[in-house]
Amino acid sequence: MVAALPPDTVLTDPGVLTSYRQDWARDPDAGTPLAVVRANSTADVQAVLRWATAARVPVVPRGAGTSLSGGSTAVEGGITLSLERMREVRIDPVLRVAVAQPGAFNASVKAAAAGHGLWYPPDPSSFEICSIGGNAATNAGGLCCVKYGVTTDYVLGMEVVLADGTALRLGGPRLKDVAGLSLTKLFVGSEGTLGVITEVTLRLVPAPPPACTLVATFASIEAAADAVVAITATLRPSLLELMDNGSINAVEDLVNMGLDRTSGALLLARSDAPGSAAAEEIEIISAACSANGAQDVFSTADADEGEAFLAARRAAFPAMERLGSLLLEDVGVPVPSLPALVHGVREIAAARETHIVLVAHAGDGNTHPIIAYPPGDLAAEARARQAFGEIMDLAIGLGGTITGEHGVGRLKAAWLPAQLGPDVMALTQRIKDALDPDGILNPGVLLAK
Repeated sequence: MVAALPPDTVLTDPGVLTSYRQDWARDPDAGTPLAVVRANSTADVQAVLRWATAARVPVVPRGAGTSLSGGSTAVEGGITLSLERMREVRIDPVLRVAVAQPGAFNASVKAAAAGHGLWYPPDPSSFEICSIGGNAATNAGGLCCVKYGVTTDYVLGMEVVLADGTALRLGGPRLKDVAGLSLTKLFVGSEGTLGVITEVTLRLVPAPPPACTLVATFASIEAAADAVVAITATLRPSLLELMDNGSINAVEDLVNMGLDRTSGALLLARSDAPGSAAAEEIEIISAACSANGAQDVFSTADADEGEAFLAARRAAFPAMERLGSLLLEDVGVPVPSLPALVHGVREIAAARETHIVLVAHAGDGNTHPIIAYPPGDLAAEARARQAFGEIMDLAIGLGGTITGEHGVGRLKAAWLPAQLGPDVMALTQRIKDALDPDGILNPGVLLAK
């Protein structure tokens, strides 16, 4: 394999291998790879996979390493195939598409599109440091997805390399194309288990008008969730985010933005409707908040002021990292079940004597209960892991999902059968076997070993 690759592509230094063992999920069961390969091209990826198939060595594709479910956790004795060097982004302003290599940051695609007056909507909280390849592999969402949809809604085509080294070009820069099976969509969200994405063609849209922002505080997170149900029954704001008291205080400890530490919850909403329609939507949102017990409602059309509140929401994950070891959830439910979900999470936290804070892409029912426990405290860790599973059980029981955007990865694979059922799991295995018969691609992800 080394002979088929450019110099400095294959790394075996122990320090480097250690740095690639874990992603943001910090999976304690991470292995140590045999080597890290920093691919420069599709041809490099093909060479790695041909060798790995012949040698029956597992391969873990990795983008920026920001996975929150262990999707790029290293496998003992395997190859970690890093796409971080592949960062080219090309914009076609006439076709309104971006063609991006997998290592390009989400923020880089947004910036390149903005240079042509265009916009790439999906915006994970980590958009400045997460890669487009990882976004496609997990079908990432973000803050504006309540109105604009998730990654799969913008993937028009891709180049993907199968386990045997075959490179396929799927889809293309066409807005409507139903020729053949929808294979492009099969690979979006497959978490590196079916192939390695080496290029994506992304739909771009015209940049939206300046947004109006509303912030409301509530005595309890349940009241805020009731407001979310009322708002979404009437309209689709361009953003509808929720923070509980724990996340408010964690963010305030980190960045000191003047948030009200006594609030039970904070609801952040936006409208980017054109002209006077934005103010009308904000009035409807404000009325729904007041009708559901909002303590204070504030709105602004000032872009900088609105971005300051949005920065507070985006700071939730780094703020929580200061509180100890973390288990990161992203369970989702139908929006009408959101009040029951947030109430259930509070009950689980109390029953397991575990610190859980919650932030949510509330407008589409996708919540992020973040569980923190003291490092090295085995009893606290055991309670935290029990709470982790109970939250997923709660979401499934409410007709929801164990993951809305982070992916199943390795950390949630054991719970996937409870959501999908045996027939769907069997079909999933058949598809995996057809495309990766030797099971070398990201073993343990989606399908627990």
